[in-house]
Amino acid sequence: MKKPKLVISSGAGISAESGISTFRDADGLWENYPVMDVCSADGFARNPALVHQFYNERRKGLVKCNPNAAHTALVELEKWYDVYVITQNVDNLHERAGSSKILHLHGELMKVRSMRDETRVYTLDEEHLETTPETRDKYGDPVRPHIVFFQEAVPNIERAIEWAQQADIFAVIGTSLAVYPAASLLHYVRPGVPVYYIDPRPAVVPDNVTVIAKPATVGVAELVELLRPSGM
Repeated sequence: MKKPKLVISSGAGISAESGISTFRDADGLWENYPVMDVCSADGFARNPALVHQFYNERRKGLVKCNPNAAHTALVELEKWYDVYVITQNVDNLHERAGSSKILHLHGELMKVRSMRDETRVYTLDEEHLETTPETRDKYGDPVRPHIVFFQEAVPNIERAIEWAQQADIFAVIGTSLAVYPAASLLHYVRPGVPVYYIDPRPAVVPDNVTVIAKPATVGVAELVELLRPSGM
């Protein structure tokens, strides 16, 4: 029997309980850096060394963090549903928790790519977390963070829209619904499909959305109970 397709759209709030700062909690700053200096295409062009340093520091922080109960609960849902995770997050906590289908909208912190051939993407490990403007890949090309900077297109948004359109159940976890184009995914869900929204400070949403105004770990546990097939 084919499993229903459960599509999850996750934001910074699902990783906050693992110790990863969110934009909201930092008032628009990451580690005291002005966002446009370290997270924009212009910022990288002006000062690539600063941007490399910023992402080096974030990687060092990420490897000290672990998936939390919200991440692992989504894996539990794979027992009953065909779960697809669309995440705005650049961390790898969904992967480390064991989710099997993940689409990163904004890139991946633990990866870098060639600046001459964007199809050449490399995964870093804990022993190789730092890059600089002088870092080269095996072809001699300079590399950059595998991150979608502000001012750049979001290459995976069309695939994310397809997933949202195919959803039998759609859930939004840990996002203010203020970051576009990710915030627009809700509008692509077919009429009549159940929609759940988990966030301790939820945005205003349509009346047909079930709001669970709780942190991700508590809210996703509640979602699991709501979606648990009867008798399971």
